[in-house]
Amino acid sequence: MLTNELREKYLEFFESKGCIRRPSDVLIPKDDKTVLFTPAGMNQFKNQFLGIGKLDFTRATTCQKCLRTGDIENVGVTAYHHTFFEMLGNFSFGDYFKREAIHWAWEFLTDKKWLGLNADKLTVTVFQEDDEAFDIWNKEIKLDSSRIRRDNEYENFWPAGAPTEGPDGVCGPCSEIFYHPDKGQKEVEIWNLVFTQFNRVGDPPDNLRPLPKKNIDTGMGLERCAAVLQGVESNFEIDTLRQLCEAAADTVKVKYDFHNPEGRAIRRIADHVRAITMCIHEGAVPGSDKESYVIRQLLRRAVLEGYLLGRETPFLSTLVPKVVEIMKQPYPELTETVQSVSDIIHEEESQFLDTVERGVNRFNQIVQKSDVQSSKTISGDDAFDLHQTYGFLVELTVAMAKKNGVEVDRLAFENRVKEQKNISGSGLFANSVMSAGPLDSIRNEAGATIFKGYDSSTCEAKVVGLIRDEKQIEKVDSPNHADRVGVILDQSPFYGEAGGQVGDVGTFSSDDTQFEVVDTQRHGDLLVHIGKLKAGTIKLGQKVTAVVKGERRAGIQRAHSATHILHHALHQVLGKHATQRGSKVQQDELRFDFAHRSSMTREEIDRVEDIVNQRIAEGASVHTQLLPIEEARKLGAMALFGEKYPDEVRVVKMGEFSTELCGGTHLTSTGQVGLCKVISEEPVGKGVRRITAYTGEKAVEQMRQSDELLRELSQLLKTPQVQDLPQRIQTLQDELKSVKQQLAAQSKQSVSGVLDELLSQAEEVNGVKVITYQPENADRDMLREFADQLRASRTPVAVLLGAEIDGKVALLATVSKELIKQGVKANDCIKVASKVAGGGGGGRPDLAEAGGRFIDKIPEALEAGAAFYKEQLG
Repeated sequence: MLTNELREKYLEFFESKGCIRRPSDVLIPKDDKTVLFTPAGMNQFKNQFLGIGKLDFTRATTCQKCLRTGDIENVGVTAYHHTFFEMLGNFSFGDYFKREAIHWAWEFLTDKKWLGLNADKLTVTVFQEDDEAFDIWNKEIKLDSSRIRRDNEYENFWPAGAPTEGPDGVCGPCSEIFYHPDKGQKEVEIWNLVFTQFNRVGDPPDNLRPLPKKNIDTGMGLERCAAVLQGVESNFEIDTLRQLCEAAADTVKVKYDFHNPEGRAIRRIADHVRAITMCIHEGAVPGSDKESYVIRQLLRRAVLEGYLLGRETPFLSTLVPKVVEIMKQPYPELTETVQSVSDIIHEEESQFLDTVERGVNRFNQIVQKSDVQSSKTISGDDAFDLHQTYGFLVELTVAMAKKNGVEVDRLAFENRVKEQKNISGSGLFANSVMSAGPLDSIRNEAGATIFKGYDSSTCEAKVVGLIRDEKQIEKVDSPNHADRVGVILDQSPFYGEAGGQVGDVGTFSSDDTQFEVVDTQRHGDLLVHIGKLKAGTIKLGQKVTAVVKGERRAGIQRAHSATHILHHALHQVLGKHATQRGSKVQQDELRFDFAHRSSMTREEIDRVEDIVNQRIAEGASVHTQLLPIEEARKLGAMALFGEKYPDEVRVVKMGEFSTELCGGTHLTSTGQVGLCKVISEEPVGKGVRRITAYTGEKAVEQMRQSDELLRELSQLLKTPQVQDLPQRIQTLQDELKSVKQQLAAQSKQSVSGVLDELLSQAEEVNGVKVITYQPENADRDMLREFADQLRASRTPVAVLLGAEIDGKVALLATVSKELIKQGVKANDCIKVASKVAGGGGGGRPDLAEAGGRFIDKIPEALEAGAAFYKEQLG
């Protein structure tokens, strides 16, 4: 059975049991701060499991995109470990329980209508105290007791070890199902049935309290089950991943075979490129923080695996089309971002390979060190420096060391890695999926906030929650208290920040109460109005009149509607690949990020701006409607990749040129935007550009300021006609160039005048003249002229110059090239001197520059540099 067929069979089976088929949640859940990536199928059902809010359904089934890195070292080594994988799941929220979960799992696995696995090859485990599950397997499924293993809480409880070690919260026993292939092969865990039936409170004994509603959370690895059905010995041999492994092998010019020495590296490349493709498609990019850091590390690991196999040029980006080909059936939206994802990966690869080349030079220096040559071992510190500074996987260092006849102190290296994690507090990321707090309690008691802001900027409402210092309170009666308060209403006209649109501001009032709202945020389907009490008292149950600041809301709507028009214009000018990658919308100002590899030309920017303003001038009507998401997609509504959409979505349609899914507030006509002016276009990440633009009043004000600036320049440059400014500026530039040339000639003469004196008075160490000098009224060109002429003298020199330039310290060091071989380097000297002057800098071994803050310490800095030179030469 093919992988795509298995996925559909599973979902179809559980639909037949009354489960609602739900789409996969996003891989990077922006609204869940407890995880960087979705680690399990149950993640999207946290509220249902916690009993928060109204249940729209009590049974569900999904195939969830997941990513975990906790076992990353096992990827490619074992048959079944991945970073990105798909998890098949079926769930119950206070509905069916153990009996149904066990019976249905057995039916799906063994019935010929479904998977038809040989029942004799299946065994199960249960928690050692779970007699109920044991009896269902033994007495109802008729599984012999010899094929049912009882395990402890660390093997068969979720979370592992929860009864004894915690954490507090919902938990329960589980039952795992194993498949036993032919002799000589290891058993495979293919399904885990979790029975969340307890709430853990405190330490044992008697700390497991039965839940009033019991839940089911099951997970079957799609790739693992496909491997079982296809009779292959590894997940990487299934119909989809085998294709990707072979494509990766072709790219790095080796032959793929599961048992070949190169097989592990190829499997890692295949796994990692699939993971990063899925992540970048959702809008994340390689970077230095949170999920971006994980993506960068996965990419670098894959690149280095190729490097070890001899591929020293970018190659990962060429595998993106193959990833899309094998994943497009369940996730057709991947086809829309192939080019932008490839571009981002290629740029990151290229930059990293440049770093690797520098790392190779550093490695060669390490190997030549006398202590390495004598001990034949690269220290843990040196290996860690290669890892931390140049991104070397320790495997790369080990492989290169082996070629040079030396080893790596792996134990010391691992200790350094652990130390760094302890210092930075960073593991890879948490796989925690359960959390609750005061806002969840408010939602559970009062329900979601009803948003009234699409139709009105004011409404009557009731206070249903108050939060201060992350704790629930009952009232606030201290006006102008320093702490801000979060107020939750049963209904509100305030828009909570989402989709790039900032939250509304305004006021609540009733009788003598005045509350100023300075921001509105979302917490799931709750709106949290953040602000300060200005007068009176605000308390639970109080009725208030909520009023949004209308002028600001109007400016936000102008900017937001303009982003939709801008998106359309970018598609017209650059192409369909210029998809939205993020936005920020505030009063008459928008920031729009989009996928595009190179900077836009002035002509392209002008064309985009012209199209936007043409659409504004047309005054096309703006219509919004609520539709089921599938119906909206059929209408061609554009969705933002990586965003989570509800079953019913709001569709914003502008004339006949733009249809997008959007929950923000908008105008009723494009003409109400008034004017849109592009302010800047710049890069913000790998393959991502950003346009900043103003609308309405801010655009008009910007144009007025530009006109005023031109008038001032005309007056200063004594040019009556604005159109003559370019010619006048060119004339001034030519004059300035001539003056600089004259100054340079004078500077050369001035330097030559003191050169002989500096050389004659210089202290000599082992045939090398050590020269320090602080010229007056110097600029950087003069310092460089001194350096060039002194190095040109026949005597070897080590020079350090210092001067005050523009109110700051300027230092320049230079040495004759023959001294570099002796280990005397200008960049080492400049570090010593600049530290004294309160600054820093760097450069080449023959020439280096630095700055500093302490002008009065220039003489001390020169003395420190001279002492450094003498020590090196002596």
